[in-house]
Amino acid sequence: MRLFAVRIFVDDYAAARSFYVETLGLPVAWEMAELAAIGLDAGSAQLIVEAAQPQRPEAGLIGRFVGVSLQVEDVDQAYWSLGNRGVPFDTPPERQVWGGTLAHFRDPAGNVLTLLGS
Repeated sequence: MRLFAVRIFVDDYAAARSFYVETLGLPVAWEMAELAAIGLDAGSAQLIVEAAQPQRPEAGLIGRFVGVSLQVEDVDQAYWSLGNRGVPFDTPPERQVWGGTLAHFRDPAGNVLTLLGS
């Protein structure tokens, strides 16, 4: 068994797609109308960015902490680089008691994701 995907619900699909693909630089693995699998790298799980319709229950899942960590080589460099591209961070990189470094940021829908570095 392996993790296949994590779904992230958004209210503005075009803005979210632009953020994940153009701002973060992640490749599109496949795409349908208002739904895309954003590939992180070959052989890994994907982020499924999906437009939530206002009348559907998943609309309540927009703009929350999604528990997705994107690992980078240099978290400080990624923090400054993404910040310069307009990515809104909740916190600067912070060393954790377990040894890693985390910085939380938001996508255009307000979903909170995490940069992870050593």
